[in-house]
Amino acid sequence: MKLSKSEEELMNHLWRLKKSIMKDLINAYQDPKPATTTVATLLKRMQIKKFIDYEQKGRTREYFPLINKKEYFSKHVNGLIKNFFNDSASQFASFFTQETNLSKKELEHLKSIIDSEIKKK
Repeated sequence: MKLSKSEEELMNHLWRLKKSIMKDLINAYQDPKPATTTVATLLKRMQIKKFIDYEQKGRTREYFPLINKKEYFSKHVNGLIKNFFNDSASQFASFFTQETNLSKKELEHLKSIIDSEIKKK
């Protein structure tokens, strides 16, 4: 399952805060801040999708993520590779290195990461 753009924005605030009540989540946004009802709707949808949950603390709910950012991003990237690059990591890497404005230094750093992973296997 995937998050919408507005859900991802809210999820990023929650990942950064780790646990948060509604008021603090709204305050995490830049102005103009979203309406409380908007954030409540997003939180409910994210809970239904099993990305977050909450603990009841008196009359307040403290929300927390059920999936970490790395895990979500990994699933997202793997989905892109599967759906847009014929399940080929090589096609994805080729596209990524050719279509982004990476400097020579950044490309060399990527190469060293790949070389390190090759040695591990």
